[in-house]
Amino acid sequence: MDLSWVTVATPLPSGPMRFAVTPTGVAASSFTGESFAGLPAGEPRCTDERKTALVTARVSEYFTGRRRELDLPMDWRYATGPHRTVLQCLLSEVGYGATITYGELAARSGVFAELTEPGAAARTVGQMMGANPLALLVPCHRVVAADGLGGFGGGWRVGAEVKRWLLTLEGVLPPTLDWDGPAG
Repeated sequence: MDLSWVTVATPLPSGPMRFAVTPTGVAASSFTGESFAGLPAGEPRCTDERKTALVTARVSEYFTGRRRELDLPMDWRYATGPHRTVLQCLLSEVGYGATITYGELAARSGVFAELTEPGAAARTVGQMMGANPLALLVPCHRVVAADGLGGFGGGWRVGAEVKRWLLTLEGVLPPTLDWDGPAG
């Protein structure tokens, strides 16, 4: 298999992030170390120093507030069809410091015309965001519910705190007194 992992320390409540890299680019990422698509997270470790340095530098710059987009090459192998269309729409249309609702993203993506049940497209987008193989690179944390924060991968407690942290970093939410944001 042409996949190896880079682990990057983060200030997130979930701890370090893991990025699966291939010759094409980043193919998967994980906030909490869980496996993706049956792949064991963190095995094998990436030995390509250029790839490791690039991923580590860009992610570190994002978390210190010096970079607004990661601009890393991506390998889309784990996102196909409508899922990929929705993720690419999110990536191209919702920039740093902005949010979009699940329903708005469903409408903008143009892939849900056949769904007529009220809320079905928004729920489907929510499921797609939960299955985003390129978390952080494709900013699913910027997709929120019409009436609040919405869900996020990693379970309600950790996932919601990660989403809140990222939206605070990007200036969408005001920092709380206990927020440990960028130090640099």
